[in-house]
Amino acid sequence: MRQANEPDVQVHLEQRGISRRQFMKFCGFMATTLALPARYATTIAEALAAAPRPSVVWLEFQDCTGDSESFLRAARRADPYIAGKTDPSITELLLDVLSLDYHETIMAPSGRAAEKSRSDAIANAGKYICVVEGAIPAGANGAYCVIGGKTALSIAQEACANSLFTMTVGDCSWDGGLPAAAPNPTGALGVKAAVPGVASKLVSIPGCPANVVNIVATIVYYLTFNQLPPMDRYDRPLFAFGHDIHDECPREDHYESGRFVLEWGDEGHKRGWCLYRMGCRGPWTNSNCPQVKWNDGTSWPIGAGHGCIGCTSPQFWDANSPFYVARPGAPD
Repeated sequence: MRQANEPDVQVHLEQRGISRRQFMKFCGFMATTLALPARYATTIAEALAAAPRPSVVWLEFQDCTGDSESFLRAARRADPYIAGKTDPSITELLLDVLSLDYHETIMAPSGRAAEKSRSDAIANAGKYICVVEGAIPAGANGAYCVIGGKTALSIAQEACANSLFTMTVGDCSWDGGLPAAAPNPTGALGVKAAVPGVASKLVSIPGCPANVVNIVATIVYYLTFNQLPPMDRYDRPLFAFGHDIHDECPREDHYESGRFVLEWGDEGHKRGWCLYRMGCRGPWTNSNCPQVKWNDGTSWPIGAGHGCIGCTSPQFWDANSPFYVARPGAPD
């Protein structure tokens, strides 16, 4: 948490060379992502400037670290208004707003010192945000994932239970993801199944990996309104997962007109026709990928010529495999 003598967010950002204008552009982008009217950019800015700097405990279990990479490698983009300058990335701004007190991949301490960092952070019950990356193996009494002599299951149960709220990032912590795919030899579970009591203060940002924009926007929403955003029955925020990819896909007109890519590199592929026949799962997948895209808005899978594999859908590894076979139901 921010100490009494610690400067507020705006002062801290200015010390880092982030101007008021850049900060407001960030807040405006967050308002757009959250599907809020533009006037809420000011509300978000005021809330972030006044909010205490909350502690974050980021846990990693059965995972590939892809969600951490997505979060930490959010690209900086050139600012067209200031020659030779760049806008701060959304990750950089959020890390100035938050206090990331425990994250195995990037923290300086190791061994017992790292364990102490986690213990100190979660000792402040109700004062920290718990972010979980990776599935939690329940098989063999949790022996498949042990950190500092403690099982992932016991760490998650302790950290999630005492958190302000818990956010799952990526599919593995959401519903088990790839580790939970059949035959699931480690008994991998998502957070909700592994820590049932956390359901009332749980928000999930699925994806393989999770999109950093949705991670940041969810935290910004909480800091602004002091509550989690509206969610669907899978604990996903509606601003990010409330619509089918297909409805916003730039290739949707080709789908309706029956113009499909039939082979990689064919004439339809070159012309940007619909990828349904190549296995695209966009018609059955809820995500805002067409709007926020990836790599700081550079592109996204369908924009790059590859079909959606439905990675924000429940149990997508089992439900959507094989990924290059079309589901029945498309127009001929």
